[in-house]
Amino acid sequence: MADKNNSIKIIAQNKKAYHDYFVDERYEAGVELFGTEVKSIRAGKVNVKESYCDIKDGEVYVVGMHISPYEQGNIFNKDPMRPKKLLLHKREILKLFGLVSQKGYTLIPLQVYLKNSRVKIEIGLCRGKKLYDKREDMARNDAKRDMERAFKSRND
Repeated sequence: MADKNNSIKIIAQNKKAYHDYFVDERYEAGVELFGTEVKSIRAGKVNVKESYCDIKDGEVYVVGMHISPYEQGNIFNKDPMRPKKLLLHKREILKLFGLVSQKGYTLIPLQVYLKNSRVKIEIGLCRGKKLYDKREDMARNDAKRDMERAFKSRND
């Protein structure tokens, strides 16, 4: 049974992350934003393509996420590229800090969405792909696309 109070509306996705990284784990985090930034996100004016997450002083920040200034905003508009603080539980932050500092993982924002009218970010604990991994994935996707195309043309 679908609960109407648990609606999710995806605002922006980082498809490049799936091309460049293996995503091992996913975490949902809230974002500390100002009012005009929330209005801009609701209008879909956000970009997470070149962004990453950084852990400083026991807090997680998303760096490089661009939120365009709100058009009807005035003096309350903030810098579009300012680091935004993510809201995670302390034990999650400590776990992520341990993994990122030791094993060569990185934190990458995968998507920005509205959940129950709150802005959330899905961050992924990712490992970088080598060039041969990317080629392998592209070959697999091409083969899958060709099979689906052949299957569709055969059924028509």
